[in-house]
Amino acid sequence: MRALLIVNPKATATTERGRDILARALGSELKLDVAMTQRRGHAVELARQAVHDDIEVVVTLGGDGTVNEVVNGLLADGPRQDLPALAVVPGGSANVFTRTLGLPRDPVEATSEVLAALREGRRRSLGLGLADDRWFTFCAGVGFDAEVVHEVETHRREGGRATPAAYVRTAIRHFYLGTDRRRPALRLVRPGQPAEDGLFLAIVSNSSPWTYLGSRPVVPSPSASFDCGLDVVALRRMGTPIALRSVRRILHARGGVPRGRAVLSLHDLDDFTVSAVRPVAVQVDGDYLGTGQEVRFRAVPDALCVIA
Repeated sequence: MRALLIVNPKATATTERGRDILARALGSELKLDVAMTQRRGHAVELARQAVHDDIEVVVTLGGDGTVNEVVNGLLADGPRQDLPALAVVPGGSANVFTRTLGLPRDPVEATSEVLAALREGRRRSLGLGLADDRWFTFCAGVGFDAEVVHEVETHRREGGRATPAAYVRTAIRHFYLGTDRRRPALRLVRPGQPAEDGLFLAIVSNSSPWTYLGSRPVVPSPSASFDCGLDVVALRRMGTPIALRSVRRILHARGGVPRGRAVLSLHDLDDFTVSAVRPVAVQVDGDYLGTGQEVRFRAVPDALCVIA
C-alpha cells in the first residue's frame, strides 16, 4: 500500500528522533514516502499532489493545523470515493482531532493504533464542515473565540508556546481589554427560518468534545458529531455573569448545552450564514483565517475516509 507521511517539523511535540521512529514503524508495513512541510500552506500542496499520484493513505504527523491543511488538500476538488484515506498521529500541542477520534495522545501508541487499523481494515467515513470554501474537521468560530486564536498565534510567532494556560490567559485578558462587549456585530441566517440578530460570537462544532485545555474536555455542543450536521452556540450578551455560566457548562463534561435567553444553541444544521456589520475574526480548527463580514457554513456528510 502506497502511503505518504506529511510531517510538520515545527509542530510543538514533533522531534527528529520521534519522526524517524514513526517513519520506520510505518515503513515496515507500507510503501512509505516522507515529506516535510516548509511553510504555511505547504501541507495543502503535498496532499493535493498525493491525490494526483494515486497515494492510498496520507498520514499526518503534526498538530490540528497540519491536519486541516492536509484535509483541504485532499478535498481540493471535492469529496469522492477514490481519494486517499487519512491517518493522523499527534504531534502538536492540542491534537483535538486525533483525540476526538479516540487515538492515544502518545505518538508511538497512536502509530500502533493506526497500523492495527490498517491491518484490520478499520475505516470510518466522517462528515466535515465547510466555512465558505475552507474545510474544517472539528470547529470554526466567528468573533471572540477567533480573536483569541489570533492573539495566541501572534504569541507563538513571537516565540511563545500555545499551551492551555496561554489560551486561558489570553481569553481572560482579551475578554476584558480587547473585544467589543457592548456592540453585537453578528447575525445568523438559516434557510426558511427567522434571522437571529444581536450576536457577539458564534462557535460552530462538528464534533465533541474538544480538548484544548490539556486533558480537560471542552464541550460547547455536547450533541455535535461527525455523523450529523453542524451545531452552533452563540451569545447575545457578553457580560461577566453569562460568560462565566457558559464557560462553566462548556468545561464540564456533563454540563449540557449553555442555556438561557442570552444564549442561542442550534443542533444539526446543514446550511447557514453568519454575517457581520463590521469585519470580525474567523477561525477554523484553531487556525486564524483573518477577518470577514460573511461566512457561509455547510455540513458535508461522508466527506472523508479516516483510518482509526
